[in-house]
Amino acid sequence: MAKNKGARIIVTLECECKHTKNNKIEKSGTFRYTTSKNRRNQPNRLELKKFCPNCNCHSNFKEIK
Repeated sequence: MAKNKGARIIVTLECECKHTKNNKIEKSGTFRYTTSKNRRNQPNRLELKKFCPNCNCHSNFKEIK
């Protein structure tokens, strides 16, 4: 019999900050983290506060599909 894949899935987190010019060099693109979550314990979208090198501060990262 085949094994069940389990409840753990890999998700991608993307920064929600707006990349505006604040008298600094603006970096292009969006920064993303990958992590895993348990589907049964957290059925909603994951939201974590992590460091964003584009805006050089801690900001909210939300799960994307």
